[in-house]
Amino acid sequence: MASSVHRPLALTMGDACGIGPEIIAAWFRSADAGNAFVVGDVAVMRRAVRFTGGLLPVARIDRPDDVAALPSGCIPVLQADGVAPDLIDAPLGRIDARAGAAAARCIEQAVAIVADGTAAALVTAPIHKEAFAAAGIGYPGHTEMLQALATAPGAAPPPVRMMLANDELRTVLVTIHTSLRRAIEAITFDAVLETIRVAAAAARRFTPGRPRVAVAGLNPHAGEGGLFGDEELLVIAPAVQAARAEGIDASGPFAPDTVFMRARNADGHPGEFDVVVAMTHDHGLIPVKYLGVERGVNVTLGLPFVRTSPDHGTAFDIAGRGIADPASLGAALRVARTLVAGGDGDAAVSASSAP
Repeated sequence: MASSVHRPLALTMGDACGIGPEIIAAWFRSADAGNAFVVGDVAVMRRAVRFTGGLLPVARIDRPDDVAALPSGCIPVLQADGVAPDLIDAPLGRIDARAGAAAARCIEQAVAIVADGTAAALVTAPIHKEAFAAAGIGYPGHTEMLQALATAPGAAPPPVRMMLANDELRTVLVTIHTSLRRAIEAITFDAVLETIRVAAAAARRFTPGRPRVAVAGLNPHAGEGGLFGDEELLVIAPAVQAARAEGIDASGPFAPDTVFMRARNADGHPGEFDVVVAMTHDHGLIPVKYLGVERGVNVTLGLPFVRTSPDHGTAFDIAGRGIADPASLGAALRVARTLVAGGDGDAAVSASSAP
């Protein structure tokens, strides 16, 4: 078997009604393209090529090893099993169960390919969670589905966490795709401590010495000593103390409206922390996305394989127009290659937005 560095990357097509196929087609036109294949639908990818300027052949392959025999300047597509034959008829920019089901099948097949070692890593184009639901897919997003697919029968699920990162800021989430009310209920001592552990382990891969982990609070002003909520006193601070007892350089809880500014590592402003643990999805992702969605990469920590993705969604409003920016996808592919070269699926990001 080829080494990890030389095996191709598996790239899932994402939701056929969104911009996923288009950003893939646009990326394959770039100088950075190569040694990757798409798990998707050949007809949908050929349509995406037309949207993005045409004159780019789409080659159907039977297995990942076929990529090496293809000439440069084409898109290798492994036709996903079980895709609806009329998927191409699903309307662009709309929620459609056929697209949700096809996206799920692409993920399942790509995970199996990465797990058996014939692909080096998994890079996923955006899915639409409502299309997943319309198709009866029982996962609220990529992270939860990948965790389930990575769990052996009868085994406990791995402690998977979402990290969104660029070259200035990295944040790891305690809770992900759930309502805010349920997210607050899910913020337990064990969940916070496990997230700190996962974040610290990831940060060791890109930080010389002992990584500095900042833990954000949940409530305004991190609870203000219990005046605005007691989660900091009863749950978060004890988890930070437990992490410190394990030798992790964790600190907090800090006010969530200022800790990200303190952690941001920019010109003339060295960050005080290497990674921030945030309690909820929007607390953690808004600061990173504000710096530019074209720069961010989503890395799933805790899986037995490397998985990255762009940090944006399906952008139904511009689907089919051929104007979607592939920059974040390109960053995700570069990070995946870097992590594969480093040999650790729990590795994190150093320069995710390098051009």
